[in-house]
Amino acid sequence: MRHRISDWDNAYANGINIPQGDRWPAAWVEPAQQYREALSAEGRAKLGLVYGGKPRNRFDLFLPESRPAGLMVFVHGGFWIGLDNSYWSHFAKGAVERGYAVAMPSYTLAPESRIADITIEIGRAIEAAAEEVEGPIRLIGHSAGGQLVTRMITITSPLPEAIRSRIANVVSLSGVHDLRPLMNTKMNDKQRIDREEAYRESPALLEPIPNARVTCWVGAAERYEFVRQNALLASIWKGLGAETEAVEEPDKHHFNVLDGMTDPNHPLMEALFS
Repeated sequence: MRHRISDWDNAYANGINIPQGDRWPAAWVEPAQQYREALSAEGRAKLGLVYGGKPRNRFDLFLPESRPAGLMVFVHGGFWIGLDNSYWSHFAKGAVERGYAVAMPSYTLAPESRIADITIEIGRAIEAAAEEVEGPIRLIGHSAGGQLVTRMITITSPLPEAIRSRIANVVSLSGVHDLRPLMNTKMNDKQRIDREEAYRESPALLEPIPNARVTCWVGAAERYEFVRQNALLASIWKGLGAETEAVEEPDKHHFNVLDGMTDPNHPLMEALFS
């Protein structure tokens, strides 16, 4: 059956296409706050650490009970135009319980920043977090964050080789790996993606670094464009020598696909820590 997208805004719209989708992201605020407070009370949270000169250049660091086995960095979504790291704190739980420190950065949003600028900020955030925690680094990002973490393991990554060599694995959750379709949406009034930037910042249009490992993970009940983008990167990068896997988690949509991050034994966490 032939198919052509005529409504690009709807193709990338999550909330209105999910039953009770308007619950998110507000549904995450309270559990995230409770998690921050609980770990702060135990002396296992460092909040608002600075990695750059702009107001949103901050990250929170959550620590396990013993010496960290390594570092996980979670990069949040919001189409590069919304949200901050405060919504997602409780999603550090699974990795923390596996003995990893977890860094969660905020970044300067569009239209104040271009996506290329956000790429540089995330690189700096990872570097700053890596100075706090020794050992292997595992990256995971959701939606726009999926683009940002996979961008870190391209040959034009802003990360220095010393940091890149520590990256053991990457998971992109519902990631947007080809920015060109977003040029057709109303969101692009703020994102300001043009053809040059799309080619420079789309992981699917770039080459992975040697020995790159990435799992592209999406909810099987998500919008078709997210499912397509998920398979796209895994397929292209496999042909460029990366170790890739594409997973469609049954019955999950764009928001509850994150839930596996709270369970240290969930298959999503197994994929990240494999």
